Amino acid sequence: MGIEYESVVPHPIADVFAWYGRPGALTRLIPPWQPMTAVAEAASLADGRAVLALPGGLRWVAQHDPAGYVPPRRFVDTLASGGPRSWPTRLIGHWQHIHEFDPVDDGHTRVRDRVRAPVPRALLEPMLRYRHRQLADDLAAHREAAAARAGPWTLAVTGASGLVGSALTALLSTGGHRVIRLVRRPARGPGERRWEPEYPAPDLLDGVDTVIHLAGASIAGRFTAQHRAAIRDSRIGPTRRLAELAGRAAGVRTFVSASAIGYYGPDRGDDLLTEADARGDGFLADVVADWEAATEPALAAGVRVVCVRTG
Repeated sequence: MGIEYESVVPHPIADVFAWYGRPGALTRLIPPWQPMTAVAEAASLADGRAVLALPGGLRWVAQHDPAGYVPPRRFVDTLASGGPRSWPTRLIGHWQHIHEFDPVDDGHTRVRDRVRAPVPRALLEPMLRYRHRQLADDLAAHREAAAARAGPWTLAVTGASGLVGSALTALLSTGGHRVIRLVRRPARGPGERRWEPEYPAPDLLDGVDTVIHLAGASIAGRFTAQHRAAIRDSRIGPTRRLAELAGRAAGVRTFVSASAIGYYGPDRGDDLLTEADARGDGFLADVVADWEAATEPALAAGVRVVCVRTG
């Protein structure tokens, strides 16, 4: 039992194959409806090992097969063991995923996935369809950025493990950009730096040209006094201190800060709102207004500042 799925993407074979080998590719390929996350990506498509987290603490371990590695035409991964938490997934039996690439012409590549496993086609086909669409969309975004001479950049990102941050950092790294995650625990490698929101290190942004600031306490839940304080305190002060540091850093040219549509108030009816509209009233409107104002030190220092109002 198994499945084959193929599509043609409008990109050269070298670009397509290179995308799969960059950090973040595995994260970008996981459909949002599947209950899994990337724990570790393979260091090499030739013989690396990727680990996915499944519900209940289980692990799916994908081992790349050196015998199936033929760049830029093919790479292969198989289901492997990686400790007791991976043993239950081995009950599926045989799993082999063959990734094949053939040039249609100089600007188009046929991408073919062949999965050999005792898994119904109805479960595999939506996943493969999603992966092919994601591949094409991401490559198109990277090509558009390259045409605009956007990068390659070195970006420092707070909130990199969140819903938006994890997807964004993966998109950036598959585009060839260097991403430095600013974390509030000890750094675990060159791709991370320890960030103390109250007292950021003077050299935190050394070598960085773009800061993307996404960190902040979740607004989900009842707005108790304690929750309101956490929402506000996790945004205003840390943003101001990071903006001050960005303004002093020699290389930072752009400071992107998360914001929110809470700026417009809790209820504007059917009004069509734009950035030209006035702010609304209420707790979140107050927080967002002060949150955006906290980026002023970077703006005053000549850094380009962008506040992104999501909702």
